[in-house]
This record gives sequence, structure tokens and C-alpha cells, in this order.
Amino acid sequence: MKAIPKQLSPSDLNHWLQKPNQHPLLIDVREENELKIAPFPFPVIHLPLSQSSDWIENLPELMPKAKNIVVLCHAGVRSWQFGSWLINQDWGYEVWNLNGGIDAWSSSVDPSVPRY
Repeated sequence: MKAIPKQLSPSDLNHWLQKPNQHPLLIDVREENELKIAPFPFPVIHLPLSQSSDWIENLPELMPKAKNIVVLCHAGVRSWQFGSWLINQDWGYEVWNLNGGIDAWSSSVDPSVPRY
């Protein structure tokens, strides 16, 4: 059986991000144009899935092992797919998926983030 990422609600992620010494590593798999429309209000590692051939070989170096990882996208589908793949690489990461993506974040946590 393949492992899947844990689901994380926008409000739970918001609470987690309020603890400065415990921030998870945030990976945003949206496209560049999506980040321009609605940037996430915390630092992210941007790994657009459509360009995975550009970064896939260097992925372990891009993500410190000591961090918990939260993956996000527009609605939570692409991030769930990437998170599932990441867990099944068996690199030992703790991976969460932002349930509902940046759209849910905007709706329930931070309405200053534009919806699209």
C-alpha cells in the first residue's frame, strides 16, 4: 500500500506558521503565473510540476531533511499528487497537503490573498 500525505486544514497551517521556530518547509507546486496572481504570504520553495524535469534530480538538495513539509497548490489536487510521490520516494520526510490549497487559505484564513 502506498503512503499518502496527511491532510492539513488552512487554519491548522496558520496556527503552525505562528510558531516561528517550528515552521514547516512550504513547497508550492503551482505555475509561475499562479504565484503572480495569488502568492502565498510565507516563504515557499517554488517547484512547478510542469517543470519537474528541471528540478527533479536536485530535489533532495532543495529540501532540508530536518523539516516537515507542507505542499500546496491552487485547490489541493496537484499538491496531493506531488506529496504522495514524495512520500513514496522513502526519503523520510513528514509530508502534509494543504487541504483545499491556496483557494481555501484565501477563503478561511487570509482574504487578502486573491482567489482565481
